[in-house]
Amino acid sequence: MRLLIGGYTKNTATGIYELPLEITDSTAKIGQAKEIIKVGGPTYFVQDHDLIFTINNAGDKGGISAYKLINGAYQETDSYLTAGSSPAYIGINKEQKLLYTANYHTAQLAVFSYTADGKLTLLDSVTHTADTLGPQPEQVDGPHPHFFDETPNGNLVSCDLGNDRVDFYSFNDQKLAHLASYQNEPGFGSRHIVFSPDGKYFYVAGELSSKVNVVKFDEDNWTFENIATYSTIPEDYTEHNGAAAIRMSSDGKYLYVSNRGHNSITVFGIKPDHTLQLTQRVSTFGEFPRDFNWDENEQYMVVANQNTDNATLYTRDAENGCLTPVQKDIAVPEGTCVLFE
Repeated sequence: MRLLIGGYTKNTATGIYELPLEITDSTAKIGQAKEIIKVGGPTYFVQDHDLIFTINNAGDKGGISAYKLINGAYQETDSYLTAGSSPAYIGINKEQKLLYTANYHTAQLAVFSYTADGKLTLLDSVTHTADTLGPQPEQVDGPHPHFFDETPNGNLVSCDLGNDRVDFYSFNDQKLAHLASYQNEPGFGSRHIVFSPDGKYFYVAGELSSKVNVVKFDEDNWTFENIATYSTIPEDYTEHNGAAAIRMSSDGKYLYVSNRGHNSITVFGIKPDHTLQLTQRVSTFGEFPRDFNWDENEQYMVVANQNTDNATLYTRDAENGCLTPVQKDIAVPEGTCVLFE
């Protein structure tokens, strides 16, 4: 088994790294990181078999680039770069061969198509406006979409940190059309979102508030009901923290959120009524954990610590949701995105 980790390339990192995960009957261990793609700022990327699509910070230009595995090495097949900042997020629909990007700095959401050869085509884009800006310093300068991906019914959803808002779009005839919005509380900092397996609830991670908002919604009639909000950090923690990635186990029983500042993963149990109960907070054994991910069976989880150039490997107990660290101080520079191949 292998995993990929990429992130910023401001210091020592130069691109996307591959790390082997060796599993025996009694142990699991991650081996040495090896660069497989040299690219600027691959802070988020996705994979479709022998293709990798990644954020690309190319100096005074930003965008996305495609790489294809050819004769054992990844080769760039196409790029879509424009003047200014690169996106913060890229999502994928492998069946329809579509990519979704959210640009935090330009406030633009975009949909691309791609071919089996890794050729990219921009299909449509929209730009958020400053409609409901929050009061925090990170919000007053404008809208900041941080996520753009699919809903359970195949629509699209974005999280806008600047506007404290979740927006829903249709994508028909290669055109985006706005469908509905859900407003988080002022200063929430809507960052990422996950949906319950039944498609009737969503959970929004608020970066600036270090909270998770549970919402019941009807994707046919676009009605929303605010159920509850939970803190991802202890009540007595007063230093800076920013909630980042949020993931739900495939059985819909456990929710996981990373905390940059408190440097932990918070585990919530999801009750039958979809409310949350704190299950665990576990250290990431490093600083500024932006992203984490697990293998296909959700047995092993890896978190990348951006500021301390290391990652941590855990085993996950599917019965109680808890994480147990099994390997610390895995060397990988400036990691912000983790993906199991």
